[in-house]
Amino acid sequence: MIAGAYLGLFLAAFGAATLLPLQSEALLVGLLLSGKYGLWALLAVATLGNVLGSLVNWWLGRGIERFHRRRWFPVSPRHLEKARAHYQRYGHWSLLLSWLPIIGDPLTLVAGVMREPLGRFLLIVTLAKGARYAVLALVTLGWVG
Repeated sequence: MIAGAYLGLFLAAFGAATLLPLQSEALLVGLLLSGKYGLWALLAVATLGNVLGSLVNWWLGRGIERFHRRRWFPVSPRHLEKARAHYQRYGHWSLLLSWLPIIGDPLTLVAGVMREPLGRFLLIVTLAKGARYAVLALVTLGWVG
């Protein structure tokens, strides 16, 4: 059962980092409040899942030019161009916002389009997403006790 909770958190965090409308924060908070799971393990699993989901976006961005006009593509051309302009203006530091809802996932996709080097991408995205989960955990545990 414990392994299932970690797997569920990983999958929720992974899916939430892609363009799927999932939320991993609520699951993390619930697992933290249950007191049955280790703080560091939960933070590591959530961060790993979320970063790997962002890596999928980056990878898709590398080959998006041939698919972005397809009807099934999940990002509108207007939103993609807006994210591209933002990324060109602020560069790789905009990835510090990759944890934000709505704009974070397209930013990681655009990083692939803009050919952001993988090492720098992983470093910045891991810091941003790990910090988001850590702050959420601190707030959650601070409120509880």
